[in-house]
Amino acid sequence: MRVLVAGGTGRLGTLVVRQLVERGCTVRVITRDASRAEHLLALGVEVVEGDVRRPASLRPATQGVDVVVSAVHGFAGPGGVSPESVDRDGNAHLIEAANQAGAAFVLVSIVGAAPDSPMELFRCKYDAEQRLRESGVPWTIVQSVAFVELWADIVGKGIVLGGGDNAINFVSVHDVADVVTEVVLDPRQRGQVVKVVGPRCLSFNQLAAEMQRLCGRPRRVRRVPRWLLRGLAHLHRQPRAALVMDTVDMTSQPLPEARVGPTTLETALRAAAP
Repeated sequence: MRVLVAGGTGRLGTLVVRQLVERGCTVRVITRDASRAEHLLALGVEVVEGDVRRPASLRPATQGVDVVVSAVHGFAGPGGVSPESVDRDGNAHLIEAANQAGAAFVLVSIVGAAPDSPMELFRCKYDAEQRLRESGVPWTIVQSVAFVELWADIVGKGIVLGGGDNAINFVSVHDVADVVTEVVLDPRQRGQVVKVVGPRCLSFNQLAAEMQRLCGRPRRVRRVPRWLLRGLAHLHRQPRAALVMDTVDMTSQPLPEARVGPTTLETALRAAAP
């Protein structure tokens, strides 16, 4: 099977690329900067430069592939990167390129994606999901909750955003990569939405305490208070998102149809601890 992975140099994409190669797939990675894919070259993958925001750069990348995987996100980044330009419009461009190439499409999205979500990223992921459903392309959508490894990096530095008491459902990125690889290889899962959640919820305060315990050294926690997040929310999307995560139900429960990642949060945090 020939697979193109967009976002293949990121936290999730790197794991997916590695697993697909191990399963015998021929993998091509599209990235804005080929130097970001140097850690993948030893796997024997093909690296092509392109940008989901530039439709013309996607046609050569999608030619000859059987499945396109989109693990891109525009939550943060330079040069006009945003949820609108990447998660909404960029995915629309990539879906159209996959359609022209006759390829199936696996979209990595978010549990809670909705048109009325208070979080911009969630609204744009919803738009991408709807575009994919209407495209005529054979599709699978993988929705996941927040990656615990990502937030462990932030909280492990002693930074807590807001009050830090809001319960959030976290999952290990390794468990999400396992599911993405599975649906890429299994055409029987086309036309399905697969939700992946974590085994339990943690607040940012609990996450910070757990990281300190695993590191074996207490450190002062620096808090970004809600009033400051509110003041910055009209200027930047990151404070807006942090405010949502500190005030909105992020437990993603109950979801009886969801798959619960088998990796315990303790195991994931231990691996992420410096």
